[in-house]
Amino acid sequence: MTVIRVPVSASVSKLLRLAACLAALAAVPVGPLRAQDAAPAAQAATEPLGIVGKSGRHAFQVEVMRTDAQRAKGLMYRRSMAADHGMLFDFERPAPATMWMKNTYLSLDMVFIRSDGSIARIAADTEPLSTKVIPSGEPVLAVLELNAGTAAKLGIRAGDRVEHPMFKR
Repeated sequence: MTVIRVPVSASVSKLLRLAACLAALAAVPVGPLRAQDAAPAAQAATEPLGIVGKSGRHAFQVEVMRTDAQRAKGLMYRRSMAADHGMLFDFERPAPATMWMKNTYLSLDMVFIRSDGSIARIAADTEPLSTKVIPSGEPVLAVLELNAGTAAKLGIRAGDRVEHPMFKR
């Protein structure tokens, strides 16, 4: 408890202003401050990525997550992402993959990509902050996260091809 001493000679208006300030401070939520809450996350360098299908070619700039630490954090704690941006998770070897939305505030489309660059499936409009597991359904080399609704808006479908150097190994 904080005690504030106010001189007896203080005017009523000063006391009212002080009371208003204290009430405003009491309304501020208090909790542990994390580094990612103090300032917006700095965006990593991006690389070009294209998706080609019946609806045409769609260009994006993506951050590529290549390490376990990068993959573990992903888009957690971010509040926005540009419409033509995304995040590409490189799993290094084809295997069944699972994703989740823990600590992720953005609703996303998750595009599961086979090692040949073809799209295996799309989990559209994922639920922010959910711990529900989202499976690939088959072995994939990568997952591309886009803003929710992007796949439907652009006509991106399973079977379309993703163009990125990762799929030319």
